[in-house]
Amino acid sequence: MPFDPNRKDMIIGVVGTGTMGRGIVQVSAQGGMNVIAYDEKPGAAQAAKDFIRKLLGSQVEKGRIPAAEAEATLERITVSSDLRDMAKAHCVVEAIFERLDIKQEMFARLDEICAADAIIATNTSSLPVTAIAAKSKNPGRIGGLHFFNPVPLMKLVEVIPGLKTEPWVTDALMTIGRRMTRDPVLCIDSPAFLVNHIGRGLGPETQRILSESIASFAEIDRILTGAPGFRMGPFTLGDMVGIDIGSAAMESAYAQFYQEPAYAPTPLMALRAAGGLFGQKTGQGWYTYENGKKVEPESVWLRTSEHNQDLQAPFIEYLKSTGVEIEVGPAPSKDALIIITPVGYDVTTAVYELKLDAARTVAVDLLFGLKGPRTVMVSPATDPTYRDQAHGLMGHDGQPVIVINDSPGFVAQRAVAAIINVGCNIAQRGIGVPADIDKGAKLGLGYPYGPIEWGDRIGPGRVLFILERLFEFYRDPRYKPSPWLKRRVMLGLPLSAPEGKVKAAS
Repeated sequence: MPFDPNRKDMIIGVVGTGTMGRGIVQVSAQGGMNVIAYDEKPGAAQAAKDFIRKLLGSQVEKGRIPAAEAEATLERITVSSDLRDMAKAHCVVEAIFERLDIKQEMFARLDEICAADAIIATNTSSLPVTAIAAKSKNPGRIGGLHFFNPVPLMKLVEVIPGLKTEPWVTDALMTIGRRMTRDPVLCIDSPAFLVNHIGRGLGPETQRILSESIASFAEIDRILTGAPGFRMGPFTLGDMVGIDIGSAAMESAYAQFYQEPAYAPTPLMALRAAGGLFGQKTGQGWYTYENGKKVEPESVWLRTSEHNQDLQAPFIEYLKSTGVEIEVGPAPSKDALIIITPVGYDVTTAVYELKLDAARTVAVDLLFGLKGPRTVMVSPATDPTYRDQAHGLMGHDGQPVIVINDSPGFVAQRAVAAIINVGCNIAQRGIGVPADIDKGAKLGLGYPYGPIEWGDRIGPGRVLFILERLFEFYRDPRYKPSPWLKRRVMLGLPLSAPEGKVKAAS
């Protein structure tokens, strides 16, 4: 009889009831399925159920769920101290220590215990599903079901078939994920899977910006949580996750992708990890924390362009509102502040190519609009008097302003272009389809837009131009534009346009 993922009497087994495992137990039970919770550590499974009881009780007190619903959820959870109870489960989810040999050993045990038609899934975040299943007698029934922490709050789950996973198992895991009240995305068995792969854009690039002394880590966070709309800056997030964990993940991804330049770590994070500056949990990371709270550090002549008139129009209106005189001649007068609004360019290159007075020239980033903090960029030759004039002008209406050192693409343009380029490469490699790539970024990483969606909003041509300028300036292969991006720009297609040939099932 074929496996029925919609059966009403579905029993989910969860092996390992730590932070992730207990979350999987909770969402499975809240999804109406019976759950067997097992942990080799005595008392751990019961402690997980007690923890879930407290969480549900808090939700009842706040009026979010009825008391009867909380009680019914708890009644569906059975605590076990014997792994052999997994013989009763239709689908078992393993959530134990993240080490290949330990997982392979557990799967060998489950192979002997579980029913022949049961699915065995792994919640691994970094190990290949194919490798975990390699020593199993029946690798066809093994797949990945990767949740995100905290499981009850993070609605996304990745479904990852290994190279030998049967199609019916993949289909069933997608359905089971939905029954767990999660939103599943399908991706192939690839390093970092989908969501953590997308994350290889923001982290490495913002650390590169920091290492070049373009802006401080706090300024980078403030810029990205401003107009681009990130909920949390990458350095604040790094402190929350733990710099030790983040550094290990970055090193692992770089190694698994065989030293892909775009994913190269910087020494900055490794140094903090080596020094025990892990972030919130140690009281110091990128930021310092007092009583658990982050301590924040203290902190015209307009060249018009026929290429970016849509970006400059609201800026011109803003300048008019300040009362400043806007010169419109072909060249600035002798003492005028020179403002340029480049996409992809740095101040130095723009000054050189446009033959401007370097001492009076500053750049303003308009790609994401005028919401603060606004970014003013200077070159090594910018006179401090003109720098301060630009700072005052850009903050005339009370919006905060951050002055950064010279960089192709400012801060936000570089960071977002890197995210989009990684997303395009994921699509090109067939790891995930554009809709799932975008869903993964928004639900799994909290980005305001998915990489493909964001590229289409900005304009694929502009994204390509930013990357080409970065590549031209640095000659670093990390900025090489994705073929997915280049082809769609050349053909006038959106980044969401699929490949012409329908891919055969792998």
